[in-house]
Amino acid sequence: MVDAILATFPLGPQWPTIDPFLFVAHHRDDYPEGDGSFGPAASLAGRSIGEDFSGRDGWSMYHGDRVPGFPQHPHRGFETISYVREGLMDHADSLGATARFGRGDVQWMTAGAGVQHSEMFPLVRTTERNPFELFQIWLNLPSTDKMVDPYFTMLWREDVPIVVVDGPSGERVEITVIAGRLADGVPPAPPPSSWAAKPDSHVAIWHIRLGPEARWVLPAAPGDSTQRVLYVFSGSTISIAADEPIGAGTGVHVRADLDLPLRAGTGGVEFLLLQGRPIGEPVARYGPFVMNTEPEIHAAFRDYRADGFGGWPWPDPAPDHGPERRRFAIHADGRREDMAG
Repeated sequence: MVDAILATFPLGPQWPTIDPFLFVAHHRDDYPEGDGSFGPAASLAGRSIGEDFSGRDGWSMYHGDRVPGFPQHPHRGFETISYVREGLMDHADSLGATARFGRGDVQWMTAGAGVQHSEMFPLVRTTERNPFELFQIWLNLPSTDKMVDPYFTMLWREDVPIVVVDGPSGERVEITVIAGRLADGVPPAPPPSSWAAKPDSHVAIWHIRLGPEARWVLPAAPGDSTQRVLYVFSGSTISIAADEPIGAGTGVHVRADLDLPLRAGTGGVEFLLLQGRPIGEPVARYGPFVMNTEPEIHAAFRDYRADGFGGWPWPDPAPDHGPERRRFAIHADGRREDMAG
């Protein structure tokens, strides 16, 4: 197949993206036993506390000083999509909403006009290790929606479809469909102002696992301008349209208008697929703010300094939700969701 692969690039701590996506981070940490206060039962000596991305001993504290994670910080002008494959995340925000989620759950938050939130990784197990894995994806908003009211929704694992394809020799393919329909897999709706909520955006977020030597044809995407990137993050190799095998730790920009035959290597492979029609607008970004012009970035800082996007209703910048392992969400309007396990 001619020109199926447009470009390849190595995957570092932050993965390069194509419009409408802004950023992808993959955090995988083998945290030790918890200390009973949701931090690690291990010495923090030698770490740059408050800015620890070291991966020392297989894990980082990130911006946390007691519990790993990302304490109180602001966003404006885009969306965060947090897919927690393993472990738990504690969310709190300036609207008064909270959530504890993980083990396959996804939180989709539209920052819009501005919100503060914290994202902490509580180590709730005190007698065994606390492995954690998170993909955080930043999806841009068009200029018409950058100043919408903040909003978040939970895509609980029980509601996120997994499309399974079994091959004739027992090989297996599993596709977790977070956004963008695939065959009979229809995911929960994204937030109403999301670029993904527009039918002609063709946004798809799929986590795809191919067993050893499994084959699968990735179907072509709709739309003439749709872009598609595969982030091969684990496993052995993948061959795309019979080209040379590509190893884990590689991003692949592929033709979205073609059906692409895929084949995993002997160790199987996992990759994240991001797809969408570009928004096609100027991007001005500084830290946690993504707008269209530099004056809009300056306005974001002024607004944040003036009122903190509504203030911070919590007693500290890194709230945790206690020892309970149950997953839940309390929305700004008081609506509560409780999930088993």
